[in-house]
Amino acid sequence: MSLVKYEILNKVAELQSFTKAADAMALTQSAVSHAITNLESEFGFPLVNRNRAGITLTTEGETMLLAIRKVLQENEKVHQEAASLLGLAKGTIKIGIFKSVSTKWLPEIIRLMEKNYPEIQIQLKEGDYLEIEQWLLSGEIDCGFINITHSSQFHIISLKKDRLLCVVSNQSALYHQKTVSFEDLEKEPFIMPTYGVYHDIKQLFEEHGIQPDIRFELMDESAILSMVKHHLGISILPEMLLDSIPQELRAIPFQVDSYRSIGLATRYHLSPAAKKFAETTQAWLQDSDKL
Repeated sequence: MSLVKYEILNKVAELQSFTKAADAMALTQSAVSHAITNLESEFGFPLVNRNRAGITLTTEGETMLLAIRKVLQENEKVHQEAASLLGLAKGTIKIGIFKSVSTKWLPEIIRLMEKNYPEIQIQLKEGDYLEIEQWLLSGEIDCGFINITHSSQFHIISLKKDRLLCVVSNQSALYHQKTVSFEDLEKEPFIMPTYGVYHDIKQLFEEHGIQPDIRFELMDESAILSMVKHHLGISILPEMLLDSIPQELRAIPFQVDSYRSIGLATRYHLSPAAKKFAETTQAWLQDSDKL
């Protein structure tokens, strides 16, 4: 029964609502509330703050949730190991993704997973690099795509070096250049991506000691491209997102080749289902590079 209560607390924390958690788990709201109250009695302190604004965890609740998620992950791993001994690949894996990966890679990888391992259920959670790292640390996901080559906290499987390119319109003074210097970025208004590659671009600025004139800050890559197309500034975007840019634009490499290193971050002790996902991802990317 404790595992069920742990699952209920985990879902309440995820959805920040007793009602939504009950719907997601096909339970009554009173059953969810009763399970949380029982856990609070067992532990001897409140786990959630109940107010009109919604449900949030107490400080003690946050601490216990980290331990509870580890228990749930190990329980899932036990069932996956048992299935593996029977020659089956089954279970649930939660994966952290960012936009270019979800757009370019995930549809084909998931198709292969469903074809080869139909009993493995995949859940996706989209964020930026830092959010994905935090979700890994807190146990909210099993593995995640991030921009990092090494880490003492995760096992990193290197997947791809994705070039960062300067995007300009046909009215930019940079349009006919074969390459762009970092100093060139200070000559025209700059449109700063605030999600996804924000940390990559910020690091480039710091490494090369430049301070572009940031005119706009936008989250959506299509909006950034539209701004550049209308000659409102230049920007930097990863090559994975630039295979079909408008004809009036050019994506120009830098004089010093710059890229983000995309990897799959996992815990050091992977579940069988997570191993299958990692193996499928690596194999598909290797085959794709040969095409």
